[in-house]
Amino acid sequence: MRAIPVTHAPPSPAADAPTPSSVLHVLDAALDQSHEVKAEVKACADDLASTNAEARARIADGATTLPAAQALQDGLAVEERMQGCADDLQLVTDNLARGVDEVKAVEQALARSRAALAESQAALAASRNAENVANELAMHDSKTGLPNRTLFDDRLAQAIAGAERHGWMLAVLFLDLDRFKLVNDTHGHAAGDAVLAVVAERLMRDARDEDTVCRNGGDEFLVLLMNPSGREAVAGVAAQVRAAIETPIGLDTLQFAITPSIGIALYPEHGTSGEMLIIRADAAMYRAKQLHSPCEFFDPSTDSTPPALAAVRAPG
Repeated sequence: MRAIPVTHAPPSPAADAPTPSSVLHVLDAALDQSHEVKAEVKACADDLASTNAEARARIADGATTLPAAQALQDGLAVEERMQGCADDLQLVTDNLARGVDEVKAVEQALARSRAALAESQAALAASRNAENVANELAMHDSKTGLPNRTLFDDRLAQAIAGAERHGWMLAVLFLDLDRFKLVNDTHGHAAGDAVLAVVAERLMRDARDEDTVCRNGGDEFLVLLMNPSGREAVAGVAAQVRAAIETPIGLDTLQFAITPSIGIALYPEHGTSGEMLIIRADAAMYRAKQLHSPCEFFDPSTDSTPPALAAVRAPG
């Protein structure tokens, strides 16, 4: 009988999932074996047909009997070859079964990988969300939700860069709530925080999308106006802001009448840096407070830098 080489695929380590290439190797080997077994079966069938044809030819020539020994030998030879084919087919079946098992193992490994990828993506999304929340908290005031001074300074720097390119005017309004300390001292910091939150909401309600409202700390607020049409327009916004804040604020049974002092500095008339615009708007606010004026623009002939800011000098 002609020997048919049969490949036995080495078992995969239990701890490691088979790779697609190893599965393909097993299935390809089984396919090759099946082709060889098919060829062997065909050869057996040809040998059997040849034996039968020889017997028919002898009968046609008048023979009435055939040598028993020869017939037995031929039959045993064919039987042996067929048994070999059956054995080879069993090996092919075993290899195919192993290949199917490994395909299932690969599918399970892929499912685990997809699940792990989904978990990683979810963890990454959660991490990014936490980072965004942290950035939001770092750039906003916790009591009012307004941008804090860090974010305001960044936006003001960007606004100055745009104004320099396009020839825009900018206005910085510096607001201080008059006698706000009395609210905290008389009614407690919880009431003071509630009043600040209402003021912040009113400032945001009246602000344009392109403008920025900031809590500077304590009872101070900053407003950045982008490209106002002129001094009159800025004064109109300041009056609108003052009217919004002066509307009595009701908390439980209490009514708070809050008024702001507002100082204004314009870019580029009063300064070309964010720091100097804020300093000069602060100086104008001090004069408004002293004069009990609704708002004042910076005036270099009368305004002086507040003592805390005296160390900062204007460029040039």
